[in-house]
Amino acid sequence: MTAWTRPQEIQARLQKLWNRGHLLSAQLTAEPLFPLRVPLKCPTPRELGDHYGEVKAWVDELVRQAGSGRGKTYDLEWRAVNHRQLGRNQLPVAAIFEQPAAALGFIGKQKQAEAFEALYSQIARRFPDLEPWLARKPLIALRHQKSWARLLAVLAWLRDHPRPNIYIRQLEIPGIDTKFIGHHKKLLAELLDIVLPTAAIDHSARGVAGFEPRYGFFSKPAQIRFRLLDPDLFIAGLSDLQIPADEFARLDPPGVERVFITENDINGLAFPALKKSMVVFGLGYGLERLAASAWLGGKKLYYWGDIDTHGFGMLDQIRHYFAHTRSLLMDLRTLMEHQLLWGNEQAPLHRDLPRLDPAETAVYEGLRQNQWAPALRLEQERVSYTILKEALKGAISSEFDARSNGALHGCRQGPGP
Repeated sequence: MTAWTRPQEIQARLQKLWNRGHLLSAQLTAEPLFPLRVPLKCPTPRELGDHYGEVKAWVDELVRQAGSGRGKTYDLEWRAVNHRQLGRNQLPVAAIFEQPAAALGFIGKQKQAEAFEALYSQIARRFPDLEPWLARKPLIALRHQKSWARLLAVLAWLRDHPRPNIYIRQLEIPGIDTKFIGHHKKLLAELLDIVLPTAAIDHSARGVAGFEPRYGFFSKPAQIRFRLLDPDLFIAGLSDLQIPADEFARLDPPGVERVFITENDINGLAFPALKKSMVVFGLGYGLERLAASAWLGGKKLYYWGDIDTHGFGMLDQIRHYFAHTRSLLMDLRTLMEHQLLWGNEQAPLHRDLPRLDPAETAVYEGLRQNQWAPALRLEQERVSYTILKEALKGAISSEFDARSNGALHGCRQGPGP
């Protein structure tokens, strides 16, 4: 008997339709959902004969649950079943919900449905273009029920003031603060893409991080932190500075001949003093912030990252902007000299990196294929400080000796491991 459809399973079927938003959007779409027919798994003729009492109890439960008169919830669709001993019997094969209210009442969602109807009227009256969105995502609309007055105020303001060229903090909308917009960026982006003219949207800016440029707000400037490694080059006595990327693009500090880029902040802070040099640090995959700094193209440029797949991914990325970048301490010799400090990389890269040189590619492929250990990683801060200073000497020496092999394979001189 457990295989026969019970009232709880009818409720579960309706709950699935609710969870998908179908019950709320049923009256907003061209394809009618009601009358809604929920098929029932019912007894076979043999089960009718073998378990007549249980079948009768099953039928009675469905009839009782369906109700009658003004308390009626659903209709039952019947089918005749013939049995040799019991003759002709009627068994229910489907529950029929004629109207949405009946289905909503059966799963206790009347109040939510009423709230959605009120929201729909409120939203569609001011922004008819949002009606298809409401039909697609009614539960999202309902989830933000208490926020819609303010959401609509933001939509209306931006519709009247497209691409305002201000910071979000400068918005003067009653009841709206920066945190409200910050918490609702994803939803606002969906709605603004519908209600704003296409000319008011920068379609190249995507995701929550691209909200400001997409709709014409000023973004928090991307910052670049760097240290001048030569006391003679300090700016107003300052060696460690952080400035907006657009200002860094115009910097071109006098006297700087070589620039080191390293991912780790501590490595940048502890980088040895070096004549005519500076170090940029803490960018990670944000290396595109350097792309507009054309003056870097005229400097000797070095990148020092972790010896793992993502470290080589960042090396490949910086060479997209500055093809002459040389790697530092990202070679097989450095990796093998630090075996006691090996760690594991989370979610390694598996894509090809076309901008690596042959020696770098050999190390990257070894990491990619787990040649030395699974998901191997040597973090740059684990590399010996003495070896770092030796590598810097080798790199500078190779600048004056174009024949030196030390300029290759991570700027290390001497034989491999």
